[in-house]
Formats: sequence, C-alpha cells, structure tokens
Amino acid sequence: MHKLIDTHAHLDELQNLDSMLGAARTAGVIAVVAVGSNHQSNIKTLEISQKRGYFVYPALGLHPWELANLGPFEIDDNLRFIEQNIASAVAVGEIGLDYDKRVLKVASKELQQEVLGRLLNIARKYAKPAIIHSRYAWKDALSLVQDVGIDRAVFHWFTGFSSVLKDIIDGGYFVSATPAAEYHEEHRRAVKEAPLQRLLLETDCPVTYGREARYESQPIDVLRGLKAVSQLKGVEEAIIAEHTTRNAIGFFSLDIEIQLRRSDP
Repeated sequence: MHKLIDTHAHLDELQNLDSMLGAARTAGVIAVVAVGSNHQSNIKTLEISQKRGYFVYPALGLHPWELANLGPFEIDDNLRFIEQNIASAVAVGEIGLDYDKRVLKVASKELQQEVLGRLLNIARKYAKPAIIHSRYAWKDALSLVQDVGIDRAVFHWFTGFSSVLKDIIDGGYFVSATPAAEYHEEHRRAVKEAPLQRLLLETDCPVTYGREARYESQPIDVLRGLKAVSQLKGVEEAIIAEHTTRNAIGFFSLDIEIQLRRSDP
C-alpha cells in the first residue's frame, strides 16, 4: 500500500465526509490538504481541519469564480479573514485566474488580477505557498506569481502550453496531477512532461471525472491519479508515490512523522 497525499480537496463540499476520509485513510492516504474558496468555505475548512489534526491540513483562499458575487468591501473582508487566520493554514489557496469566457462575463481580467495580486502578497508576507488556479490564464498567472516574488507555488490541474510549463518548472514551481490524467489529453501531456521532482497528486474532489463512465471524486481517488501518472511516465507506482508524497510534505511544510522508503523488489 502506497503512502499518498491528496494536495487539493474541497472537503467542505463533500457529503459523508467521515466515511470518505476513512476510506482514503484505509487505502493509504496519509494527509489531505483542504482548500477554501470563499469566506464560508474557509470557515468550514478550518473547522474540518481542527477536528482532524495531522490528517487534514487547511489552505485558505478566494477562488476567482467567487468574485462575481462580491463587492469591494466583501473582497476586503475575505482577504482580512485569510490574513487573520493565516497562522492556521499551510497555504493560500485556492486562488488564481480564470479566463473562461463565462467567468470573464462576470469577473474581468483586471479584477481577477488585482485580487490575485493581493492574495499573493499575503502568501509572500507570511511565507506560505500558493495554490494556483490558472484555466486559460496560465501565462498571466505565472507572471503574477513571479512578479510578487512567490517562492512556492503549485499550478493545480495544469492543462496549459508546454512553453509555460517549462517556465513553471524552471521557476522552481510545481504542477499537480488529477484523475483527469486518465483521459484528458492536455493534462496528460503536462503530467508526462513535468519532472517527478516538481509533481504533486490531487483529486480536486468532489469534481466529476470521466468521459464515458463518470464519477464524483473523493480523496481515495488520488489512487487513480497515481496509477495514471505511473502509466504515462512508465515508472512504478511506488516510485511516483514516494516522490509526490515527499514533494507534498516539503512544499506544504507538513508536520508528518513518517518513514518514506521505497521497497525494492
């Protein structure tokens, strides 16, 4: 059984949370990073993590999708809450940019970039890593991360151009693989090109995955991502698990006392 970390899960959106976390733990998941997306989500994420210390680790964020529902003062309140509670968080996230035309209709590029810049400054001020959403905005998101001077960032569920991926890796940042690596061609290409030293595993649960047979994900599905990465890279699952788990512990500065040894045949 491999020791795995789900580095990106919306636990506040899951039904039957206890049973899902129990199933993941039984399958070898040793930690879950729970991400927040708005004020209520951040509050619930903190509550969930407080009840499950040393297994669930909270990240606090403001997703670009949420900006359509917020006025300037509400955005200020969200960021103030994140900063006031940053000591309890292992990262700032989920944050980022989304240039899908449906999102841009309700949240302009300028607004998204302004808010992301402010969130990144919080991450830099408190030396926290950033969890970046960058759909169709890969280059702009990377530029902002670099301009603010962020040392640690992961571009989650990356599907962008190879040229931007190279710049991400050259900048010392990470990308993460989801179960979509089973079938999504752009994501598969990115996962295949990313070196193991810069790769994390995640589920983004409860996202629905699949083409023909669709399913709503949960933390245990990090095993599906592991299998897909192993097949794409032609590397044993044990080696993928060892690298990605070590990467996650270091990236998030997780307080996990664990022996991580690859079992050679």
